[in-house]
Amino acid sequence: MTPTVDGLQYANWSEKIFRQMRAGGVDAVHVTITYHETFRETVLNIEAWNRWFERFPDLIFQGFTAEDITRAKATGRTAIFFGSQNPSCIEDDIGLVEVLHRLGLRFMQLTYNNQSLLATGCYENDDTGLTRMGRAVVAEMNRVGLVVDMSHSGERSTLEAIEQSTRPIAITHANPRAWHAALRNKADTVLRALSQTGGMLGFSLYPHHMANGGACTRAEFCEMVARAAEAYGVANLGIGSDLCQDQPDSIVEWMRTGRWTKTIDYGEGSADAPGFPPMPDWFETNADFPNIATGLREVGFSPEEVGALMGGNWARFFEASFGAETSQLAQVAE
Repeated sequence: MTPTVDGLQYANWSEKIFRQMRAGGVDAVHVTITYHETFRETVLNIEAWNRWFERFPDLIFQGFTAEDITRAKATGRTAIFFGSQNPSCIEDDIGLVEVLHRLGLRFMQLTYNNQSLLATGCYENDDTGLTRMGRAVVAEMNRVGLVVDMSHSGERSTLEAIEQSTRPIAITHANPRAWHAALRNKADTVLRALSQTGGMLGFSLYPHHMANGGACTRAEFCEMVARAAEAYGVANLGIGSDLCQDQPDSIVEWMRTGRWTKTIDYGEGSADAPGFPPMPDWFETNADFPNIATGLREVGFSPEEVGALMGGNWARFFEASFGAETSQLAQVAE
């Protein structure tokens, strides 16, 4: 059987959530362990995860390779793969790319909404593309096997990352902008370039990314997936739920604002509702993942296609992405 893999979550982690993962048959999750944290602060977050791995070894363990997805499924657990939603964790030191990869980081966004040292975020007025450091860091990420994630990046920066990267990149949590015109959602030009180079798109269930927000029905969401599959093919699509379960609204301030401003940045929310919006009633926790599979079948996907969308495609992408570049390994063999 194909695994169930979620391309991104940032929950307020607890035993309850870990047990919901098992109830939903979730075999692997890419979890955000850091946003605006420095390298040392990111290490502290890894230490916190180490304590969870110690406390709940029957439920979760840290994933490093695609084989860990198979091990998770065989042992009835969930493999946790680390990711960063901002390059703050490498500070201005390219050497920390390899260090963090060795600690288990497997995804890193080049930007989180704003301009970074590497690229331009989707909320900036002027997208100047990858910076000099950005191009160097992409090359280093390619070398060690750290996936370039452009979920919160501007269009030019994303297209340049696709072109610059020697390995397929990911947009782990976003939807087509043609379906819902959020700044975070992606234009057709980006999605075509992504799919043509073997990159992965994870469909987001975060209400600000969906047409009709939390009122979006399962049928509407799955019809959107079906239209995307018609346009870009099934092979490079998956789920990246962006589930932020049980987080207090104060976390939204950290996500959107970090340390870069003294005022509140509401981002994709509104001044009237700056916190987390309500999730759709058919997807509120990890236990609800089977609902997505049911909806995909109902809109006409075959059992094989449902398996690919629910995790098979992510598992294949992990297999190709997390190790050192093939050319580098060939040189060592010689």
